[in-house]
Amino acid sequence: MTMPDPVAPRLLCVEVHESKPLSYMTETAAALLAELTEDPSVVFVPTTTRTRKQYQRIRFPGRPARYAICANGGQLLVDGAPDRDWRRQVAARLAEECAPLEEVHGHLLATADPAWLRKARLAEDLFAYLVVERALVPDEWLKSLTEWAGARGWTVSLQGRKIYAVPRPLTKSAAMHEVARRTGATTTLAAGDSLLDADLLLAADAAWRPGHGELADAAWTAPSVTALAEAGVLAGEEIVRAFAREAGRLGRLDA
Repeated sequence: MTMPDPVAPRLLCVEVHESKPLSYMTETAAALLAELTEDPSVVFVPTTTRTRKQYQRIRFPGRPARYAICANGGQLLVDGAPDRDWRRQVAARLAEECAPLEEVHGHLLATADPAWLRKARLAEDLFAYLVVERALVPDEWLKSLTEWAGARGWTVSLQGRKIYAVPRPLTKSAAMHEVARRTGATTTLAAGDSLLDADLLLAADAAWRPGHGELADAAWTAPSVTALAEAGVLAGEEIVRAFAREAGRLGRLDA
């Protein structure tokens, strides 16, 4: 936040990790989200690249979300439990269209330089990522990895200190469409700040991206995407306001 400390908004901690506060919303955003999720016509669907375990650290204000999308679309949670039918559909499509995770993970470990590699992780047995010292990662290595993975049906993205290798069909938008089908939703709204959010934003009827993150750094936008100037928690508050305005407008149209 860039305003003077005495006028900074009050914050609500919504995530604790290893006994330390990690993620926040403004109290105003929290109140707006709680009010929005009380509307029975609104289906709030948290959507993330995080694993289920990482997602479950978050405590959203308001009514508990019936649906949540984790692992970049690979896990669809219904009342907190993984949906087995969706997981089977995802597994079948990945097996048909992509090289196996073991091959990609092995290639990452074989080619990454210990000088800049800090951690190597598998997420939900769906995709892999590396935690790296970003400034030390050679551009040529990343380019070579992208080409190698692309020939095998995988995508590569560098986000902060993490390099993700994700199967091309594993998308948040596919899971969003499944939730819309199940709930009968006729309008979808989305927000996101990372490269792995781009397909979700493009698939929604209207979307917003904050003034921080990889999409903002790349000046990425699209006709249906509103690029916000606000960053951080202030962007989060503006996004919830936008969702509420749009939900109100749609409610008036349906009345």
